[in-house]
Amino acid sequence: MADYDVTIGIEIHVQLKTATKMFSGAPCTYGRKANTAVNEIDLGEPGAMPCVNREAVKLAVEACTALHLTIDPVVKFDRKNYYYSDLPKGFQITQQFHPIGRNGYVMIDTPNGKKKIRINRIHMEEDTAKQYHLASVNETLLDYNRAGTPLIEIVSEPDMTTGQEAEAYVEALRQTLYYVGVSDVKMEEGSMRCDVNVSIKPKGSSVLGTKNEIKNLNSISNIGKAVDYEVERQKKVLESGGEVHQETRRWDDKTQTTELMRRKEGNVDYKFFPEPNIFPIRLDPEWIRNIQEHMPELPDARKERYEKEYGLSEHDINILIANKEMSEFFEQCMKTSKNAKSVCNWLLSDVSAWLNKNEKTIDHCALKPEDLSELVAMIDDGKISSKQAKELIDDVMNGKNPEEAAKAKGLSQISDAGAIETMVQSVLDANPQAISDYAAGKDRAVGFLVGQVMKQSKGKANPGMVSGLIKEGLAKRIGK
Repeated sequence: MADYDVTIGIEIHVQLKTATKMFSGAPCTYGRKANTAVNEIDLGEPGAMPCVNREAVKLAVEACTALHLTIDPVVKFDRKNYYYSDLPKGFQITQQFHPIGRNGYVMIDTPNGKKKIRINRIHMEEDTAKQYHLASVNETLLDYNRAGTPLIEIVSEPDMTTGQEAEAYVEALRQTLYYVGVSDVKMEEGSMRCDVNVSIKPKGSSVLGTKNEIKNLNSISNIGKAVDYEVERQKKVLESGGEVHQETRRWDDKTQTTELMRRKEGNVDYKFFPEPNIFPIRLDPEWIRNIQEHMPELPDARKERYEKEYGLSEHDINILIANKEMSEFFEQCMKTSKNAKSVCNWLLSDVSAWLNKNEKTIDHCALKPEDLSELVAMIDDGKISSKQAKELIDDVMNGKNPEEAAKAKGLSQISDAGAIETMVQSVLDANPQAISDYAAGKDRAVGFLVGQVMKQSKGKANPGMVSGLIKEGLAKRIGK
């Protein structure tokens, strides 16, 4: 099979996190009864006049800033004319000619290091209604609640070459926008939707291949799968002597394939023209500057800070940062804890395992940041062992104070050197063969003796102290 160059570009629609719609006062909701969150402006009733949502513009400015785009200080809207059942007005208000932001980028991690993926533009527009296709009765139902919801569309340059890079790009955008608070970016609820354009050409050719668009991918893993499948599909078409046609396709999760929706015979003429009911708006530079100065910390900045301030590994940082709520919980813990590594380990292991088992999230459970910090401190201070701490996880996750829970369960750790020394000498006296084995170079004898002391203390002796005193006692008895 011949070698090919792969070209991938992605268009992402992101619903903005506003209380009301882009051009009306109707509420933005999800899961509400169909057609109960829409008004005459969203439906395009005669005489209804749009009014620009100030908060939506603010969030768009924040998105542009976070993604390094140059912001256009003049906001202008255009009409995109087409007739489809999900477009109640017969046109969509968008920003075809004057996007709010141009020429940005995000950095992604690849097997070959960091890579810059350029962003061509971000523009604001309104969402369409949602369609429900009932194949069994050959009918389509319409819910207009989504119509008019504020959107930004993020258009990348065709800088990606693999499904893995496409996944990394979308995840970088999702994480950034979520941290900024622009959107809840829930792909499963449709607040972030991706259309991926894929084309291939003979390696080294200057002529781009015919692109196919894969619509409305609803998970990041499906983006990678769809791209990889589509690349192989196009290769097989060309290798068999066929021709790749310009098509719109969809990803079928059951068959793990892309399927034809429709062929494109040419560019649709949307007859764009300036929206006559919205005058151009000049943004106050001071307003923009104030927004930018008060933006929250971005993921990349937080990663860098965690490495410098807490000395966490890149692996742990990436897992922690990937979950904003978990990262915020870690921040709260560090107000009362001195052991960042241990707090991080507990969050990523025992706490996460408990949350998964109980189908909860860190922001919807009874665990308090100060209690996790106290649990870690109790281990560090030798009050309880790590093993004993794990016995407290259910109590602490359900909101109980760890010290009180430990007392109730009778859990404590013996860290008195004199008491442990007495037990060590008793165990050494009772096990002369283990001393002989150690003298003969059998280091596992240490583990056996430590186990005997722990048994004698009913698991309450400080394991680290026991191990150290055992080795000291052995050295004295064999004359080393």
